[in-house]
Order: sequence, then C-alpha cells, then structure tokens
Amino acid sequence: MRARSVRPVQALAGLLLASALALAGCSGANDSSSDSGGSAAKQEAAQSDAKAAAPGGAADSAGGQNATAPPKLTAHIIRTATLTVQVKDVAESLDEARTTTENAGGYVGRESTSRDDEGNEYTRVVLRVPVEQYDEVLTELEGAGKLLERTSKAQDVTDQVVDVESRITSQRASVARIRELMDRATRLTDVVTLEGELSTRQADLEALLARQASLKDRTSLATITLSLSEKPVQKPVEDDDPGIVDALTGGWGAFVTMLRWIAVAVAAVLPFAAVAALIVLLWLRVVRARSGRRPQTVAAPAAAGPLPMAPPAPRPTRPQEGGQED
Repeated sequence: MRARSVRPVQALAGLLLASALALAGCSGANDSSSDSGGSAAKQEAAQSDAKAAAPGGAADSAGGQNATAPPKLTAHIIRTATLTVQVKDVAESLDEARTTTENAGGYVGRESTSRDDEGNEYTRVVLRVPVEQYDEVLTELEGAGKLLERTSKAQDVTDQVVDVESRITSQRASVARIRELMDRATRLTDVVTLEGELSTRQADLEALLARQASLKDRTSLATITLSLSEKPVQKPVEDDDPGIVDALTGGWGAFVTMLRWIAVAVAAVLPFAAVAALIVLLWLRVVRARSGRRPQTVAAPAAAGPLPMAPPAPRPTRPQEGGQED
C-alpha cells in the first residue's frame, strides 16, 4: 500500500517540474525576441540616418529599389567661332553686332579698332552669347556683309565638369571632418596641426570652385570673334618664275641697299676721320714752324760777310855784329 501511494506523488512532482521548465523557456524566448527586435530597430534607425545624411538619401528611400538605371549626364560643350566679314561701314555693322548680342542675352568682351594708310577701318570684337542663341547669332552676323572666312569649334568637357563636381563634394566633406576634429581637439599641438590641414584643404576647395566657375562660364556662353573690314584682305600671289621686272626690282633694291650701307659706313667713320684730319693739320703747322726757324739762324753769319783777319805780327830784327845794321 505504501509503494502505490509514493508513485503518484513522484509522477505529479515531475509533471509540475516539466511545466515550470516549459514556462521558463517560453519567457526566455520572448525576452530574447524582444531584445533582438530592439537592436534591429536601432540599426535600422542608424542606417536611415546615414542615408538621410548622405547626398541623395531621401531620393533613394523614396524611390526604393526600383531605380536601377543611373541618370543621364548633361553634355557640357565649349563652342567657339571666328568670322571675317567685309562690310561697307564698319561702325554701323559694329553697332548692329552689339545690338544682336545684347538682344540674345550676351555681352561684348573685347574690342579693338584700327585704320590703315588709305583710311579704311578695321575692327576686331569678341562676343559672348548664350549657347542656346549661338547658331542664331552666328547666322545674323554672317549676313551683315560678305563672308570672307569662318571657323567654328566644339569641345566636349563633360568629363572635366563631372570630375570637378565629384572632387568638390569630397573636398567639402573632408573640410567638414577637419572642423569636427578641431572642435574635439583638446591639446594645442593638435589644434595647430588641424588648422594647417584645414587651410590646405580649403585652398584646394577654392581652386576647384574657381575651375568649376570657369568651366561653367565657357560652357554656358559661346565665344564669337568677329572681324569687320571695309576691304578684303589681299593675299600675296606666289609666282615661282621670276621675270625681267622682278630682276630689275631685285637689282635696284640691292643697289639701294648697298648705297644705304655705304652711307652708314661713311657716317660711322666720319667722326674718326675729322679727328684724324685735325691732328694732321696741327702736326703740319708745328713742323713748318720749326723748319722756318732753322734757315735764319744758319744764314746770319754769311750775310754779314767774312770775318776780318788780323795782320801778321812784325818780325823782330837782329842787331848785326860790329854795331852795324843791315
């Protein structure tokens, strides 16, 4: 009887223990699921913040995963042209060109005017017009007179524009990071180092912005160089076989050139010749003065005659012996 009463109690205790373990496992599973759900939500929030901070993040979240094709790039082309037109009145045609350019939304960049020996006027002007009005303005300028010459050029700089824009974006982000590090820096050496790095990166950013502005100016405005003249430009006619007239012209030119060089040589030697002649004249005067004085000093005794000779002294007489004289 005691053995039978013990077995139901043991079975009941084991059943209670199993149910308690089952309940503990369910609560642990619920806690782990709630913790994993919270961490996943935090990661998703961080990713959404990163997407929102990145350029184009809002567009990517709005478009979803359906936007697979990249957007088409806008072509950036530099257009230039050169026109040479013969007109009746240069001043009037220049005013018309200015009016056409200003009506198209452009402006006159540079202008130069000259006049030849015959009084004909010649003007060269640089016009900047919007690319949308380029063809129309070019056609109107060609119709101002007789077209003598036309050249046009188109240069695609789309790759340069895209590269500069990308580098500007990266450089701006780099400058922003350096500024954040400067705000967090506590040591003086770190601040000084970061300030030098910031100035360098800002200088690079300014250079990129200047290049971007230059590319934008050249791609948004076309350049037209217009030359206006009242007479056509005469090109020299080349003749390989010289004739008699050419020979005479060449000989006369050589003769005139020789005379010119002789005159130049004489003019160069003339000062030296004048100084030499002056020296020779002075020398001749000195020599003549000396030669004129020498004959007068030698001929003076001859003019006075021969010198008188002294008479011979008388010979003394000897007394004779015996007291007689001879």
